[in-house]
Amino acid sequence: MYFVYGLICSDNTLYIGSTNNLQRRLAEHNREMCEWTKTRLPLKLDFYIAVHNENRARKLEQYLKTGSGKAILKKRILSDEAPAGA
Repeated sequence: MYFVYGLICSDNTLYIGSTNNLQRRLAEHNREMCEWTKTRLPLKLDFYIAVHNENRARKLEQYLKTGSGKAILKKRILSDEAPAGA
């Protein structure tokens, strides 16, 4: 099982990533092991989507980072107060 996830950062931006171990990956983010998020702590897990394989997870992650993917996130997944980066 793979996961695509969204983190709300302290500066109210949205980080989107994918992993096969969500718990481990969140711990890595919180231990400042990820370049993009280490200066944006604390982080809050906002959503995650489980998918069956890595290829689908990567494709979904990339899609959610596009303009139309961000629009769907704002409309369907994120709260009314979507982060600036979404």
